[in-house]
Amino acid sequence: MLELNLPTCQLKFADEGGRVTVWDQVRMKYVAFTPEENVRQHFVSYLISAKGYPATHLMNEVSLNLNGLSRRCDTVAYDRQLTPKVIVEYKAPTVQITKQVFEQISRYNLVLKVDYLIVSNGIRHYCVKMDYENGTYSFMTDMPSYPEL
Repeated sequence: MLELNLPTCQLKFADEGGRVTVWDQVRMKYVAFTPEENVRQHFVSYLISAKGYPATHLMNEVSLNLNGLSRRCDTVAYDRQLTPKVIVEYKAPTVQITKQVFEQISRYNLVLKVDYLIVSNGIRHYCVKMDYENGTYSFMTDMPSYPEL
């Protein structure tokens, strides 16, 4: 796998019938270890250890209904009142971050209306702060820490 532009973290692996799985500390279960999952596990670890997000306020694979279709956000961060504040969309390191990726996360935000949208392929990370009052958004140079939510 490609080296990620994220702090290293200790991942816990298991073999389930010849399939490599990794422990997801948010979902509290082993899940298939894919390149995208590798990005998710490193990014979640970064949010917890470097940005102060409580693991109890993160959810992976959050289901939502978008125009009658079932969709899933990769990770959603909630504030202390359990209001969604951040959506994170992950891609494998070999996948380019394109306009289509931002359109995907923006569609999810039609339902959740969070303050921050983050897209990462583990190598490149983008964070957008929404300004609903003015109908605009701005790219940030860093991810918000939990107290900033």
